[in-house]
Amino acid sequence: MSGGRRRGLGARWRRRRPLRTRLAVAASAAVALVAVGMCAAAFFVIRYEMVHQLDLGLTQSATRLIQEHRGGGPEVLAGECRYLASPACAQIVPADPAADPAEPYLLPVSAPVRAVAAGERAAYFSSVTLFGRPMRMLTTRFGEDTAVQLALRSDPVDRGVRQAARLLAVVGGAGVLLAAGLGYGVSRTGLAPVARLTATAERIAATRDPRHRIALPPGPPGRQDEVTRLAASFNTMLGELEQSVTAQRRLVADASHELRTPLTALRTNAELLARADRLTDAQRDRASGALGRQIREVTGMVNDLIELARDEEPLPLLEEVRLAELTGHAVATAGAHWPDTPFLLDVEERAAGAMRPGVPARLVRLLTNRLDNAAKFSPPGVPVEVALTAFGDGGRGALELTVRDHGPGIAAADLPHVFDRFYRAESARALPGSGLGLAMARQIARAHGADLVAEAAPGGGALFRLTFPGAPRSQKPGGSV
Repeated sequence: MSGGRRRGLGARWRRRRPLRTRLAVAASAAVALVAVGMCAAAFFVIRYEMVHQLDLGLTQSATRLIQEHRGGGPEVLAGECRYLASPACAQIVPADPAADPAEPYLLPVSAPVRAVAAGERAAYFSSVTLFGRPMRMLTTRFGEDTAVQLALRSDPVDRGVRQAARLLAVVGGAGVLLAAGLGYGVSRTGLAPVARLTATAERIAATRDPRHRIALPPGPPGRQDEVTRLAASFNTMLGELEQSVTAQRRLVADASHELRTPLTALRTNAELLARADRLTDAQRDRASGALGRQIREVTGMVNDLIELARDEEPLPLLEEVRLAELTGHAVATAGAHWPDTPFLLDVEERAAGAMRPGVPARLVRLLTNRLDNAAKFSPPGVPVEVALTAFGDGGRGALELTVRDHGPGIAAADLPHVFDRFYRAESARALPGSGLGLAMARQIARAHGADLVAEAAPGGGALFRLTFPGAPRSQKPGGSV
């Protein structure tokens, strides 16, 4: 229960604290733990080295003492450290307690000391207190059935260890404070792009204006860190969003402008027909015919707008389409609609069996739009030329479908704008149409991975090229468009 409560408290704390605070706390805690750990490790190393040096001094003193007094009895060391005239004192202890001297021992004698004298235990170090002073004592074998105890004052070592502890505590505290400052600096600097990204997103949410951008630090794109790349990606997304919003607003504005005139005419003719009892038969027929034409015009414009508002093709309708057959069907339909205009279809042998994934109805809509447009601008009796050509490896290579008319062509000033929504060249404004056909045709082409371009045909007229890229080796029906 307590573990779950702690986890719940930790989760609530993370939710209530901003990311910058959590990152600062995490970075500070990491650096602080390293600083404290290093200070603790340094303390133990210093204490070990100082005690080791003291033990080494004891070992050397014991070796020298044994060499100087070898052959003498226990009495040679009696009373030597009674008043601690020097920092060291020594005494001889026999293995048999019956052989102890009359005077009491100054250093403590225990069973392990007797075991060392008897050769039953190895030499060892211990800490003792003598005359109120801390001492470090070495007990080692002196001779036959005797041991020597040699003690050195350890209070200088203890003072050095305490001083090192105080110094390292100060260093550790300073390290913790430095860690807190570094953690705050790291969180502030590292999350600065995230803070700018958040502020930009909040500003866009408040103003609904996607023109804002995040300022990026200077430097080559290949050497940017992850946060900077995230900010750059966010700027790219904002650019796409701005273009989408601008296009949507322009579409609504253009649609409202283009619909105003036919709707006004519709209302006028409807009001006129409402007073049909005052009109002659010829007037009623003219008003009824105009009303029907205007209804068809508005219906076509609305359908085109719906088509343009759809950015991608319906995946369930995808299938493998043989472009030669589809083009032949579209040409036959256009010939029936435009009996005064001949259509010449030329399909290259390599392109006859080429297939591409697509939505047949949408591709037919694209081809019909181009064929109707070519027939509309071609003089009566002058043919519209349609050609399907393959490039590369037979049916797997690129495919190009061209539609050429022999009409007035496209002026150089109009070429960059012919695919814009509601754009109509000066020479085409007197003809029926909404100015949405080419925009819709290019959208259908791009949805199928193709490219539709317009250019002036050699010798006059307009030429439209629809290019499909090469098909992959493992192409399967039903792929994404």
